[in-house]
Amino acid sequence: MKYLPFFVLLLLAACGQKEAPAGEQESDNSRIAVKTAPVTRQSIAAPIIASGLVASDEEARLSFKTGGVIQRLYVKEGDRVRKGQLLAALNLTEINAQVSQASEGVKKSERDLERVSNLYRDSVATLEQVQNATTALNVARQSQTIAQYNQGFSEIRAPRDGIILRKLMNEGEITGPGTPVFFLSAAGPSDWVVRAGLADKDWARLREGDPATISLDAFPGTTFQAKVSNLSQGADPMSGLYQVELKLSPAGKPFAAGLFATLSISPSGKQDLYSVPVDAIIEGNGSDAYVFVAEGDKALRRPVKVSFIQNNEALIYEGLSGVQSVITSGSAYLTDGSEILVKP
Repeated sequence: MKYLPFFVLLLLAACGQKEAPAGEQESDNSRIAVKTAPVTRQSIAAPIIASGLVASDEEARLSFKTGGVIQRLYVKEGDRVRKGQLLAALNLTEINAQVSQASEGVKKSERDLERVSNLYRDSVATLEQVQNATTALNVARQSQTIAQYNQGFSEIRAPRDGIILRKLMNEGEITGPGTPVFFLSAAGPSDWVVRAGLADKDWARLREGDPATISLDAFPGTTFQAKVSNLSQGADPMSGLYQVELKLSPAGKPFAAGLFATLSISPSGKQDLYSVPVDAIIEGNGSDAYVFVAEGDKALRRPVKVSFIQNNEALIYEGLSGVQSVITSGSAYLTDGSEILVKP
């Protein structure tokens, strides 16, 4: 009698089941039950997420027009300067000597021309000699102009208000023409930009004026508004990326060149994307992921490219062409080629 309850349970369970053909029941038990969801298409302006650096809209490498020995540096790194402020000067010994030499050359040429002209009036000198003396005087005057011009550019003055980011040379060093001495960055409220490199598919969707929000590691919890101000027309040969520049409002924060920024740009150019439930995505790694697709009674694993996630939906830009539905429930138990039973 002690086995009766177990027997009754078996009998009741057997009465509650419908009998199925042996072959069909065996087949169902060997397959994994799954559910599917339809793949839809959306035309959407997917946000572009990128990282970049804060920089000044106007940056200048300041140098001397001529070479020489640096006599004096009047500012140091980090100093704020005003437009026209004297920043550095060369030792003028050599430059002043060149100006004096050019001036003496003009005086000599003037005397030579006067003497030849008098001889020409007395029919002693020829017209060619007068013309040659006149040319020599003109050349001497041009040399004097050059020397005086170089003398005027033997000092460095700030071309605009800004901050000295770097001092590249010291007093007493010999500098050449055009060799940078200071690196000046404009630092007004309207002078800040963020520069970032984008892939070609993202660059093509942007237009000047597209809005963006910026987050800076230096100011956690604060977002800044920006707009696309410039799009490069050529890729960086080193990285292969296209540079985008966004005009940034500091909103009263003390910005500095080189701050790390995270960008979320809202492009005006829309993109046709495939939409599937997030549950369908497996093995995601960045934009690379996989989904399972039902092909008859088998599950096939397909690679996809995810653009972004929004409202429990994954927006996919590559990998679902021609696919009508994807597997959602039960995908965790599948491998490529697994036999499945699609449940409604």
